[in-house]
Amino acid sequence: MTDAISSFGVVGRPVSIHTDDAAKARLKGRYRTETWFKWLGAAAVALAGLFLVLLLSTIVTQAIPALRQNYLTLPIDLSAAKVDPAKLDAVNYDAIAQEALTAKFPDVTSRQDKRLLRGLISTGTGVFLRKDIAADPGMLGKTVDYAVPLDDFADLYLKGLLADVGSDEAIPTSVTPSQTSGDIDLTFGDDAMLALARGHGATEGENGMLTLTSGASSLLVAFNGGTVKLTALSPGANGTAIAKGTVIKALDSMAPAASGQAFLRVINTPEASRKISDKTIVWLDTLKSAGLIESRFNSIFFFTGASREPELAGVWGAVVGSFLTMIVTLAIAFPIGVSAAIYLEEFAPKNRLTTIIEVNINNLAAVPSIVFGLLGLAVFLNFFGLPRSAPVVGGMVLALMTLPIIIIASRASLRAVPPSIREAALGIGASKVQTVFHHVLPLAMPGIMTGTILGMAHALGETAPLLMIGMVAFIVDIPGGFTDPATILPVQIFMWADFPEAGFQQKTSAAILILLVFLVIMNAIAVILRRRFERRW
Repeated sequence: MTDAISSFGVVGRPVSIHTDDAAKARLKGRYRTETWFKWLGAAAVALAGLFLVLLLSTIVTQAIPALRQNYLTLPIDLSAAKVDPAKLDAVNYDAIAQEALTAKFPDVTSRQDKRLLRGLISTGTGVFLRKDIAADPGMLGKTVDYAVPLDDFADLYLKGLLADVGSDEAIPTSVTPSQTSGDIDLTFGDDAMLALARGHGATEGENGMLTLTSGASSLLVAFNGGTVKLTALSPGANGTAIAKGTVIKALDSMAPAASGQAFLRVINTPEASRKISDKTIVWLDTLKSAGLIESRFNSIFFFTGASREPELAGVWGAVVGSFLTMIVTLAIAFPIGVSAAIYLEEFAPKNRLTTIIEVNINNLAAVPSIVFGLLGLAVFLNFFGLPRSAPVVGGMVLALMTLPIIIIASRASLRAVPPSIREAALGIGASKVQTVFHHVLPLAMPGIMTGTILGMAHALGETAPLLMIGMVAFIVDIPGGFTDPATILPVQIFMWADFPEAGFQQKTSAAILILLVFLVIMNAIAVILRRRFERRW
């Protein structure tokens, strides 16, 4: 090799293509690319985690209100004059509860207001009262304090989900009413209320008249034991302000309220933009301040079936339907899938027919789930005449969809068992069947169970195939068997998400949370089984 001679006559090191400046630049660029790739990968993982946290936090935040329900305690008259013990089924329990509610507000006299007041409690009050009386006949013959569920809009308001209501603020001036009920005039000691009304959307007219329409914020003045809703304001004499209003809760007297004795509450959400009226808000606040409303664990949501009324809707029917459907799916898919995998992997000859079968199994795993729903509709319902919307049909459809997943997972587990296990068993005289069932299958069972549980979890989250066989039907009763009409959690979520009532939004999120809990539990069981029984070869 010829040595390189420097300009000073000293023998230098040979110049290589791997150590020159270009090579160093390439190496530096490669390191820079690797660093960028590492940071991009970390950013992708962080972004995926952020979206996951955002999704879960949104679901949990919306689901939490559905876990509590507000109840109103009323003195229910169950004396013999109201309830005949011999004719319990003929009693109008709803009317008894509504009568107890209207007695709390004797100043509510108009037919329209009474109807609005009776709407504070759930339409299912009579059903709950009748069941409790049947369970405890000792309630009869006396007046009992009974807690009834509130209507969905009343419940949502008390949870702070329907209206943006400000806190009560003391009015720093005197307030003088013209009368105690009906449409009245209020005289304020100064004109500060005029500026406040302008700031909350009041419409200005002639002579400085300010009108508070349904599109403006609601201004409620509470004093002398009553509440007045302001509808218009105008400047008065000597720097005062004159307001016109409607009494929602009657005043105890016409005595002027001194400075700081009257309170103003501003409902920022206009009455036209919310599902609850100002009168309902005042009535609910009155009942709550009297200690008659309490928040309880929402047992109705967890232990009842579906309902058109949001406050009465529950997931128990869907949970039972899901359980029955999964039993049918497991009973069909697991033995058939594992048997098919054992035959194809251990006994089937390697020829064109088995190759075609294997290819079709792999293709079936990628078929859209709704295709299996169409198959169930055509075969199980139309041809065999099986009951529509029944767990037995839903389980059969989901079993067909899950079969390819179980077969593929089972074959992979069988293939993972080392050939030496088979050779050792055959070498000591075991037959082929004994080798497979006594040695290979037990070692492959953890992987088979893992694949089965994951396939069942996939089936539990399916909706499209069940829509085709009628499991989207509205089912009120809890299913008692495999042939009873039923629905499952994903379909129940789909139905609730389509309902317009605001109360179903929280119920939908809570049902999603329950479904996620089931899926997490099933996946956790699969991981535990794999780690507990898995053997590394």
